Amino acid sequence: MTTFEGPVKAMPQPAGVVFDFLSNFNHFEALLPPQYIKDWESDGDACRFSVEGVGEIGLRIVDREPDKTIKFAADGKTPFLFHLWVQLKELAPGDTRVKLTIKAELNPMLKMMVSPAISKFLDVVTSAIANYDYPPLDAPSASLDESF
Repeated sequence: MTTFEGPVKAMPQPAGVVFDFLSNFNHFEALLPPQYIKDWESDGDACRFSVEGVGEIGLRIVDREPDKTIKFAADGKTPFLFHLWVQLKELAPGDTRVKLTIKAELNPMLKMMVSPAISKFLDVVTSAIANYDYPPLDAPSASLDESF
């Protein structure tokens, strides 16, 4: 197994807000760089998309530890088997750290080919998670009737 660790980033959010957002793949697309991601599909607990330079990727949520960890696994046809997890650590109210890690089964040739793309992916997505403008946990969601 090859391990890729993204940077640790600070974010001015409670861990619960970030955890709730990231625990639903329907929200996740907003965090991914559109210039590299194509053909996004999600049902909440699983998603599928294409990444430039890597190929088609499928993910499913396999474990959640509230406000701390979300674990994802490769789902369906993927170029290689991998696990991705998001770790959250709230140091103080509104002061959370986030880190992404990927463990992948890569042969030496594939590792050489995809390592730069995976490292860049981790950096870009970690930054997007840290900088996203999350709605507060108790924010009411507008219904279609209220918008008219």
